[in-house]
Amino acid sequence: MPRHQLIAPLLAAALSAAPLAQAASPDATLVTPKQLIVDASLAKATASANELAARRYDTFWNTGDEALAKAALSPHFIDRTPPPGRVQGPEGPLQASKAFRQVVPDLTCEVEQMLVVGDRVVAHLHFAGHFTGSFNGMQGKGQAIDFIATDIYRVVDGKIVENWHLEDNLTLLKQLGAIKE
Repeated sequence: MPRHQLIAPLLAAALSAAPLAQAASPDATLVTPKQLIVDASLAKATASANELAARRYDTFWNTGDEALAKAALSPHFIDRTPPPGRVQGPEGPLQASKAFRQVVPDLTCEVEQMLVVGDRVVAHLHFAGHFTGSFNGMQGKGQAIDFIATDIYRVVDGKIVENWHLEDNLTLLKQLGAIKE
């Protein structure tokens, strides 16, 4: 059999498999928790869907990629602990991320630990970057920003429907220079 007749089926198989590899690869770029604890009594499909929603949302905070937030959040998303002035629904976190990235453009978010239990995911987050933008009339001088937050997500059908969060705002405001020590 001529060589081109042997190669053609292999090439066709490789090309037809490429879309599958590309479709699977976005999840490989999601943040990975340093420690992951999953309730063993939880159905594997539910645990995977809840973890995926949380990893997408946490990666949104790491990258600012709005598509990830939209994939993670239910259209009926409710922020149970919004700061004053934040709008409800998926638009609230999108606006918050944009605003914070203007203050800290190189913002990163690592997941120190993630607990997947029932319909809840608890994420212990570590934010870092440099204050080079402006905040409340103060211009950043490149000072380091490094603080933690804890989020509790309620997930239904693979989408985050509610979030309770607590950020270490005292540390953040001190680092920004908004509060003098």
